[in-house]
Amino acid sequence: MAFVELKDVVKRYGNKLSVDHLDLTIQEGEIFGLLGPNGAGKSTTIHMITGLLKMDQGDIKVDRISVKNDSLEVKKRIGLVPQDLALYETMSAAENVAFFGKLYGLRGELLRNRVSEALEFVGLQDRAKDKPETFSGGMKRRLNIACAIMHRPKLIIMDEPTVGIDPQSRNHILESVRTLNKMGSTIIYTSHYMEEVAALSDRVAILDQGHVIASGTQQELRERASQDEKIIIKASHISDQVIQELRLHPRITSITADNESIELSVPSSQVDLQDILFICAKHQVVIHSLVCEEPNLETLFLSLTGRTLRD
Repeated sequence: MAFVELKDVVKRYGNKLSVDHLDLTIQEGEIFGLLGPNGAGKSTTIHMITGLLKMDQGDIKVDRISVKNDSLEVKKRIGLVPQDLALYETMSAAENVAFFGKLYGLRGELLRNRVSEALEFVGLQDRAKDKPETFSGGMKRRLNIACAIMHRPKLIIMDEPTVGIDPQSRNHILESVRTLNKMGSTIIYTSHYMEEVAALSDRVAILDQGHVIASGTQQELRERASQDEKIIIKASHISDQVIQELRLHPRITSITADNESIELSVPSSQVDLQDILFICAKHQVVIHSLVCEEPNLETLFLSLTGRTLRD
């Protein structure tokens, strides 16, 4: 079932069109990766979903509730982990979480229980009385998540949640995302780290110049981009004859080679690998190692947009 729906959404800043008649559907219970270079409209889209920014045209529904008509009810269903930390440095960790809980109407014993639960979830219960000004960057990011989830939102939006943190905290956050999803939350995840989106997301949408240029599973995006796979062979006794025969193969789209390696591009390693091995064996090539590489999100993004994510 569709949990988040954007239909014909437009946002302008003066004469600049930031979001251009955007249509997007996110299914209930999925982790949805949202990718795009700086200025593609990701942050603007997120702010409109949360009701922090008014759209100029179209509508957004969260859990079948219109953001335009009832933004307060929508906000109750959303937990936002912003790219810029939203913490009060002079308040304790527990006080920070409690502050956000009170904004959602939690009081008394329920509030205290949720604060404890959220801090335990992000691994900061033993630092509940400490102030964020004494925390590392990774601990602050984890506290930011605790503030966003303590009211048990149905939709969690994570905007670059692992920027500038240590590997241990990064791994903790990624595991937290998976756990929150298993607990029933739908998650929108944006990141400049392609490997994070690839590892987490059920589906991905790529935004460029304010609209979706591609969306689907990673396999569907690979098919859309018509990206070949690579086969990298480390070997000896590589002759001109074997290179020539490989070049003549109708499904090998490109080949580079030297005395120690052969790199080939093919539509499908599963289909083409047997032919390649046969040709190598025929010419007595001694293979030391062989690696098949599928196109990753970085190459797909470059293929679809003509630039890298960090441009």
